Amino acid sequence: MKNTDNITLFYAPQTRATGALIMLEELSAPYQLHVLNMKTGEQRQSEYLSINPMGKVPAIEHRGQLITEQVAVFLYLADLFPQAGLTPALDSQLRGPYLRWMAYYAACYEPALVDKFAQHPPVMPSMCPYGDFDTMLGIIKAQLEKGPYLLGEQFTAADVLWGNALRVGTIFKLVPESPVVMNYIERVCSRPAFVKVDAIDAAWAAEHERIVSESKPEDKAA
Repeated sequence: MKNTDNITLFYAPQTRATGALIMLEELSAPYQLHVLNMKTGEQRQSEYLSINPMGKVPAIEHRGQLITEQVAVFLYLADLFPQAGLTPALDSQLRGPYLRWMAYYAACYEPALVDKFAQHPPVMPSMCPYGDFDTMLGIIKAQLEKGPYLLGEQFTAADVLWGNALRVGTIFKLVPESPVVMNYIERVCSRPAFVKVDAIDAAWAAEHERIVSESKPEDKAA
């Protein structure tokens, strides 16, 4: 890949963009960060909205094209660097299951987690994209039981996506800390790329917190 093909990741710490940054590190991809301070609302300012009108991260720019939506970003990056082995080949028998779990994340897991976090009342299973929370989570847990990774022995972009997502889900107490889930999180999130990005994420989060703190007017003595 030429230097002119560097990938720009629009990123904010402690967001879904953290997973995209982990992907870039797993792929050893050439990239640059365009960091947004969400604590000051930079993602809602006109400069970024002209790039992504949804005001969301992650988003990437590559070869003059914009790719948004977390799963699309993961699929694009994994296919861009097939030599990294994070995506099954088009003719692999694992390609279908790989796409299934990538889509399942966006179509079922995320909506279910949002509904649980917001304490939305349940709707009829026939009208809900994920049926019900326990069934949704039970399906992914059953797949993890087959381990060590979602596709068995092959570690893929799906594991980058799900490892980070399940870790966040347990941190916020939305996903129960069952042995199969916690063992999977430990297996995936102890990888060097995760450890490196965790440090980057923490540093940017602290910097953004410092900026917000310093921008507040100091309390004046009476």
